[in-house]
Amino acid sequence: MDQSAIDEVLNRPLSRELLGRDLTRLAYTALDGTPRSIPIGFTWNGSEIVLCTSTNAPKLPALRRHPAVALTIDTEVHPPKILLIRGTVELDVVDGIPDEYLQFNGTYQMTPEQRVEWEAGVRSLYDGMVRIVVTPTWAKLIDFETTLPSAVEELMQRQKERQQA
Repeated sequence: MDQSAIDEVLNRPLSRELLGRDLTRLAYTALDGTPRSIPIGFTWNGSEIVLCTSTNAPKLPALRRHPAVALTIDTEVHPPKILLIRGTVELDVVDGIPDEYLQFNGTYQMTPEQRVEWEAGVRSLYDGMVRIVVTPTWAKLIDFETTLPSAVEELMQRQKERQQA
């Protein structure tokens, strides 16, 4: 998928709405070769998805070995709205707490006092983190109105062809 096609999908209003959410599912290949899918907070900076994790997270050696990942950002309503993204990761070890971590955790409902307490706890727990930066290489938006999973699109095309025969 070329960059202009990726940008077209990611710039759709529904995609922008989904990219404004605070939780995605990250799928990657573990060191033992088995698949993993985990919920993780994220932020979209306009060209990349940024996730943050502790420096001792078990996923880091796996991501270093297998940097290809897939992300799913979706809604909990029916029909679901789903943004699927594939990409490659770059790992960026940083001292302290990345701004993105504080940003995407700022969407949870907290009173100002709770926010201050939460941030103090985070700063006392982590002396550094790893930014997992995902550069999209493929994207698909499924809204079940104008876009469908490719297998369903194929079945509908076959049905149409049978009806026309």
